[in-house]
Amino acid sequence: MIHPSAVIDPKAELADDVEVGAFSIIDAKVRIGAGTRIGPHAVITGRTTIGENNHIFQFTSVGEQPQDMKYAGEDTELIIGDNNTIRELCTINRGSMQGGGITRIGSNNWIMACVHIAHDCILGNNIIMANNASVAGHVTVGDHAILGGYALIHQFCEVGEHSFTSFASFVNQSIPPYVTVAGEKASVKGINSEGLKRRGYSAEQIKQVRRAYKAIYREGRSLEEAKAVLTEMAASFPEVKPMADFLNAAERGIIR
Repeated sequence: MIHPSAVIDPKAELADDVEVGAFSIIDAKVRIGAGTRIGPHAVITGRTTIGENNHIFQFTSVGEQPQDMKYAGEDTELIIGDNNTIRELCTINRGSMQGGGITRIGSNNWIMACVHIAHDCILGNNIIMANNASVAGHVTVGDHAILGGYALIHQFCEVGEHSFTSFASFVNQSIPPYVTVAGEKASVKGINSEGLKRRGYSAEQIKQVRRAYKAIYREGRSLEEAKAVLTEMAASFPEVKPMADFLNAAERGIIR
């Protein structure tokens, strides 16, 4: 299960059935759960906890110190859930003290080759990040969000659940739930209706999401006016509540 050329610190905690490929390095503070497979030439370092049934491919760097000039060697952390696929050449940094000290990735995520996840990011579940997508420090990504290849998310932005970011889009403000953005400088294009259908949303639910989208983007309202409309809608239509909550909490502003 563990290749003889792998270098594993005796203090590392690995479940009995963890697989580790040739020339991989696992440091002392790493914990890896049952059923997880680590490919060859991977480096897993820092205070990193990896759950069960993950597959981490070759040449990944997981749990390295944050790329933050303020970092001064603090014992920060990376936590990864279960059933994630992390493909070749991905880099995932642990947290910084300025961001709470933890980078956290949920479960059932599909993280393709050459993806970068920076310090203090919080990723939910069932997310897809295509090749070379990158999230800067302190970014939050909601459940079922999709980031296309080469998509770039600016630090402190929030990417809402069920949203879709197109190929090679630069995002410098937050994306509300359900919203699709595209273009080199990302702009809104509509709602992710196809994704919602695939996840079991009914035609009526999608209709209400579309109504909420129009209240924000198509009816000439100010952001404060749109917040009020969505808050009222959310009382009758639970599917609108994520959008209403997102708008009321967004600190960096949303793409409009």
